[in-house]
Amino acid sequence: MAASSATVAESDAMEAEAPAAVRGCVDFKGRRVLHSKSGCWKSASFIIGVEMAERFAYYGISSNLVSYLTGPLGQSTAAAAANVNAWAGTASLTPLLGAFVADSFLGRYWTIIAASLLYILGLGSLSVSAALTPSDSSSPPMIDVIFFFLALYLVAFAVGGHKPCLQAFGADQFDDENVKEVQSKSSFFNWWNFCLCVSIVVGLLVLTYIQENLSWELGFGIPCLVMCFALSVFLFGIGTYRFRVKSDGRNPFAQITRVLVRALKNRRAAAPEGLAVEEEEGHFRFLDHASLEPNGVEACSMSDIEDAKAILKLLPICLACLPFAVVYQQSTTLFTKQGATMDRHITINFQIPAAALQAFTPGSIILFVPLYERVLIPLARAITHKPTGISLLQRIGTGLVLGIVCMVVAGFTERQRLETALEHGLFDLPKETVPMSIWWLVPQYLVMGVADVLTFVGLQEFFYDQVPGGLKSMGLALSFGVAGIGGFLSSFLVSVVDKTTGGRGQDSWLSDNLNRAHLDYFYWLLAGLNALSVVLYVYFAKSYVCSKRSIV
Repeated sequence: MAASSATVAESDAMEAEAPAAVRGCVDFKGRRVLHSKSGCWKSASFIIGVEMAERFAYYGISSNLVSYLTGPLGQSTAAAAANVNAWAGTASLTPLLGAFVADSFLGRYWTIIAASLLYILGLGSLSVSAALTPSDSSSPPMIDVIFFFLALYLVAFAVGGHKPCLQAFGADQFDDENVKEVQSKSSFFNWWNFCLCVSIVVGLLVLTYIQENLSWELGFGIPCLVMCFALSVFLFGIGTYRFRVKSDGRNPFAQITRVLVRALKNRRAAAPEGLAVEEEEGHFRFLDHASLEPNGVEACSMSDIEDAKAILKLLPICLACLPFAVVYQQSTTLFTKQGATMDRHITINFQIPAAALQAFTPGSIILFVPLYERVLIPLARAITHKPTGISLLQRIGTGLVLGIVCMVVAGFTERQRLETALEHGLFDLPKETVPMSIWWLVPQYLVMGVADVLTFVGLQEFFYDQVPGGLKSMGLALSFGVAGIGGFLSSFLVSVVDKTTGGRGQDSWLSDNLNRAHLDYFYWLLAGLNALSVVLYVYFAKSYVCSKRSIV
């Protein structure tokens, strides 16, 4: 929301005289806003409702995408898994682009609207593509495949504008200078994900059944209608929203880029002396050269330099979390293919879709978040006297350890499935059902859910808290970017393992015939990589100095 400098100055002056006003915020018409009449949970409820619809649509597509690629589009298991990982990675990286557009040009509100329209277009195109592609064809026309992937990546770019901006816009509804609202904002991130998981469970159970038992075009078309409704809800809540305004009107990306460029140009110059650099900004001291011109005249302010340091400090944490992001990708690809070979019957005449078991991941989050919010956090607050109970870095680290547990459990479950297949002579009968209940997979989904809420939700709150004020959308986009890069790394790793372990007449670990494959070895490989990442994370976390002492 753009506002003139005069309006902002007038707003700030009025806020100084009225304690009930929210400093740095205006309503849609540029007027100052009061605590009692705007923001907080009143506005957040509209925003959470919109995101619930978006997650319903996204997971309604992504959860069963591997089945569509190996079914109507006729791709191999390895190719389909690689394509799903690449698409999921793109959908998690495009928030960086969306955050740039929002923080530099359009603002969060208008970026959300533009992304919603793009979302609706992409989902509608997916439904049309599914209607044009014969469901019984093993090799559909190339034009149908191209149209499908164009529509799919249109959705990925829509996610980029929607996801970081909506969550940041929701967090903006809480005042950082109001003690009660500070605690509410910490709870907001947890309840945000709790509500999203409810919608994800509904999407997984309803849409996967429709896609496999009715039609793919209907399974893709319903999310399109839901997103149309979500856009209406978002517009309806406009009168309650708080819009953050910039005090100086400068582009934060331009400021940080200028610091980096100036520091590189002055890298051979003498180090600046007498600068009051805080202890927490003692890292990346080379950026202090940005405060000098060759003739000694200051080029960049110290506040801009400290903002650039705050962004760079987050990169090692991102790096250490990448192996966990690779683990997370398996829940929508290999876990699903694994379940498709097992006994999925609930009754004699009814069997659940393999992708529906993904509902246990958000299901575990639904159960864990109230326990975490109502029991664990109050207990931790009483012991540590911190608003968040435990530090966010401790929370993230706990989630990384659970990622290792998840892969170890998944590996032993797969070993049991292979032994069952061997016992019943099914090694060369990949289309036959292995007489082992699909419920054996539930533990790995449950552990993944708890690891998700600790790691990814912790990253979201941590990055939002640590980035400069004008880059809150970018902070959240960085946390999504971890998952995005993890998707590409997973795609790369799947391809490498498939080629390395196969060949010379030997089945690879990721063979299309899962009864001759070795998913157990692949899962244990991921567990080992995650163990190494935990060691790296502990090192980086111990050396990290938070910009806000309250969450250390």
